[in-house]
Amino acid sequence: MSSPKFQREERHALANRTGSDTARLPWPLPELETHVNFKTIIVTAALSVTPLAQAVPASAQETSTEAFAEIERAFGFVPSFFKVYPEHGVAAAWRLTRDLEVSQTTELSAREKALINIAVAAQIPCQFCVFADTKAAKAAGATDGQIREAVAQAALTRHWSTILNGMQVDFDDFREEFGR
Repeated sequence: MSSPKFQREERHALANRTGSDTARLPWPLPELETHVNFKTIIVTAALSVTPLAQAVPASAQETSTEAFAEIERAFGFVPSFFKVYPEHGVAAAWRLTRDLEVSQTTELSAREKALINIAVAAQIPCQFCVFADTKAAKAAGATDGQIREAVAQAALTRHWSTILNGMQVDFDDFREEFGR
């Protein structure tokens, strides 16, 4: 296996021999088509958005007023982050929160979801999320040790991501090593 620096130097040498502009780039450029089909872009965009629009049947699409009423029933109040959300998106934001985070019928337990959320929030970082998700985790039975471990796991993942990306470890080699 050659080092990332050697691989980069090989690409630069090839680019210099061929007169390519990639000599200035530390990574290979993908093969690109020289023309863009506008119709293909529109169809692709429409197909990408269609599943999102169909995720909730029309009968389940609620208004912001209905969403605020349901939020208040769930929490006993309407949190300020829902109050400042754009009105046309409140119902969708609540539906996503309700169905993934608040629901008791998901694959993950409330404790597992809260521990994941704390770990992610610590990395973003989001002090609001760390505060709320720590309370939620404790309410769901998480111990202080589990919370600390979740945050440490997130830090460890960030650490190794920094090393792997910063040192330009070859992804194909990495996959081969861990695919054994």
